[in-house]
Amino acid sequence: MKLSALFDLRGKVAVITGGAGWLGSAMAEALCEQGARVFIAARTRQRAEAVVQKLTADFPLSEVAYMSLDVADRDSVEGCFREVVQASGRLDILINNAYSGAQASLEKTTDAGWEQVVDVGLNGYFRCMQEAVKHMAESRSGVIINVASMYGLVSPDFSIYLDTSYMSSPAYGAAKAGVLQLSRYGACQLAPLGIRVNSLTPGPFPGSATQADESFMQRLAGKTPLGRIGQPWELKGAVAFLSSDASSYMTGQNLVIDGGWTAW
Repeated sequence: MKLSALFDLRGKVAVITGGAGWLGSAMAEALCEQGARVFIAARTRQRAEAVVQKLTADFPLSEVAYMSLDVADRDSVEGCFREVVQASGRLDILINNAYSGAQASLEKTTDAGWEQVVDVGLNGYFRCMQEAVKHMAESRSGVIINVASMYGLVSPDFSIYLDTSYMSSPAYGAAKAGVLQLSRYGACQLAPLGIRVNSLTPGPFPGSATQADESFMQRLAGKTPLGRIGQPWELKGAVAFLSSDASSYMTGQNLVIDGGWTAW
């Protein structure tokens, strides 16, 4: 089979949670570029519709739409996936990308803060997987990509954060580590249904606001063998690969895109 056919997503229907975010919008772009019909599922309508508008302009042959979703609300999750299938007749790809950015050190993390981060970043993935599987099982095919983090694999090097406000919380790391195991579990249970589940683990991809801190950027870049931070477009290839038949014999795996961060 030709590579162009392996990566072709025409006729596929995809949902990406957190698809209006810094990395999510690049992932959505990858899906559109390969021809998928894409639903940007997010809480913030205005931001999501701005992404939809841009993608529609950049890829006029692709269908892109906003879908309201709060991954912390079971009714919202059920309603979102039900509406997607009603609108498109199917569901082929789920990218779990929504997350909570609440940040606090171990000693400053409150019970409420911990629960909120884990509920969005792990429980929310679980809820979306459950709903997606209901629809994918009917066609006995489907792809689920759970976006994890380098901090689900290793601890932060606290010396690079110093007195900044960018400290990754223990709840975030615990949730992302849980995402990796949830993916392995899902891959093994759902394989007989023709559903593949893999994880995508980004390394240092700080947003534009964080990049304004040049001193921190230098310390962050210095932690990677490639000596720089990642740019959102550098995840597009991995998303296209995991979403398509190019990875058809791959499930239960974790694809790490981190500039070598976890290789030291």
